[in-house]
Amino acid sequence: MMFSGIGRGKTTGSGPRGPRFAMLAEVRAYWEGLRNGAALPRRDQIDPRGIAGALEQVFLIERIAPGLARFRLAGMGISDLMGMDVRGMPLSSLFDPAGRTRLTGPLEGLFRDGVALDIWLEAERGVGRPAMEARMLLLPLVSTRGVTDLALGCLAVEGVTGRAPRRFAISALLNEPVAVASRVGPVRELAEDQAAFVPQDTNRPARGRPHLRLVKTGE
Repeated sequence: MMFSGIGRGKTTGSGPRGPRFAMLAEVRAYWEGLRNGAALPRRDQIDPRGIAGALEQVFLIERIAPGLARFRLAGMGISDLMGMDVRGMPLSSLFDPAGRTRLTGPLEGLFRDGVALDIWLEAERGVGRPAMEARMLLLPLVSTRGVTDLALGCLAVEGVTGRAPRRFAISALLNEPVAVASRVGPVRELAEDQAAFVPQDTNRPARGRPHLRLVKTGE
């Protein structure tokens, strides 16, 4: 099953606590269901079928340096917000300069200490860029190397997408310890192929190969 992103000019959701943001609860519940006691879920446990209702807005990030991470996989809704394929791009590209600075410490805490992040966002406004609110959930994952250098994320938005790219200011950031201890491994090249950054026509939704897909198997 292929996934398209949020359409330009389309209004979604009903507020930061409404149905649109229910996908965050779906992703969190799925992540919690994969845990074994206090242990963090592993990357190889993630099955897109378990979060089918949120896949367009789900992504996977990888730590590349202290306080920095980049997209490893992303649903089409994320690419639509930026007007391009975001795989390989830094997570900070979604934020305004102040947001990037504010995110650095908490993001490193996510990987180093096993902390879940719940981030409340407001999009920058301008010509063709109307009001938009969003919430981002970041949940630590253990890679196949046994270290916490990955995170499962979900970005749920409320408002009209408008003209891409859309970048966000952080209005609130909550962190929640979810693991007793976490290890961060050295930076290495990704095992999964990375696509080049290809800007899209900002007046049309991003197209191309689906980034996350749900595969149905026979009964």
